[in-house]
Amino acid sequence: MTDSRIAKARLGTDGPEVGAQGLGCMGMSFAYGPTDADEARATLERALELGVTLFDTADAYGQGENERFLAPFFKAHRDELVIATKFGLSIPPDAPTTRVIRNDAPYIRQAVEASLRRLDVDVIDLYYMHRRDVNIPVEETVGVMSELVREGKVKHLGLSEVTGGELRAAHAVHPITAVQSEWSLFSRDIEAGVVPAAEELGVALVPYSPLGRGFLTGSFANADTDLTATDFRRQQPRFTGENAAVNGALLEPVRAMAEAHGASLGQIALAWVQRQAAVLGVAAVPIPGTRRRVRVEENTAATRIVLGDEEMALLEPIASKVAGERYADMSFSSAGREPGE
Repeated sequence: MTDSRIAKARLGTDGPEVGAQGLGCMGMSFAYGPTDADEARATLERALELGVTLFDTADAYGQGENERFLAPFFKAHRDELVIATKFGLSIPPDAPTTRVIRNDAPYIRQAVEASLRRLDVDVIDLYYMHRRDVNIPVEETVGVMSELVREGKVKHLGLSEVTGGELRAAHAVHPITAVQSEWSLFSRDIEAGVVPAAEELGVALVPYSPLGRGFLTGSFANADTDLTATDFRRQQPRFTGENAAVNGALLEPVRAMAEAHGASLGQIALAWVQRQAAVLGVAAVPIPGTRRRVRVEENTAATRIVLGDEEMALLEPIASKVAGERYADMSFSSAGREPGE
């Protein structure tokens, strides 16, 4: 693998400049089973060496454990990186399939103070509303978030899993720097409403799970048999049972394209996100997650792969053929609220 640093990109019209690819840190301490902490720390350092400067976490990841894990790395490199974390979603440890969503003002203020303490920083660079509480107007939630900016606790605001209409309503209250949503060869629902709104408003997209939670890399074929009992992918319909077999067959054109490029399946999947964002005219900084140095080297190298029009056309039909939803309960996603979905 080359040691070339990745190119840079800007988050939103007035947001910070970051590496063209970020790093999703959730799996370092949550959701994907046992972790080698030393390797995860080395992965953070290697990512920074390669030009990755956007590091993504959330208070929901291990009930704050992920933020605590990242704090020493952030402190050692504070001026070199952009810290993104989130509020608004909690997962009870005794009920791992349950999602509790809160966007009310007292909760937001409690959450930001707790994240600042765990991260051991004075200000959060990019603060996301993790999930939308539909019982509270998004304008009200963003109004509270904007107060955090004025108070110097947060620099930039982000939203996650919102519809195009919700993004427009939020942006009218305070500039939104980035929207984080799932976007990959398997998950393209945001292209209907969110991407056009983001392009119109000058908001960056931060695609999470651009590797289909690892399925697009070919690293596992069926969550029921290939993953540990604590891996939350066993709860996601498209990775289990007959759905997994159907979706595995959809990787054949990706595999052929990877062979033609001398690349991995994952690199083609990441290159697709880059090219699709360019085609649709929206700035995008994907945040593939990994806990291993070799994978962050592989992922960043994908930023130098450019897919042609014919290759994009070959990959175009895949998403429409995917079996199973992204989540067992799609009400927590923007797709569950987007008109026409």
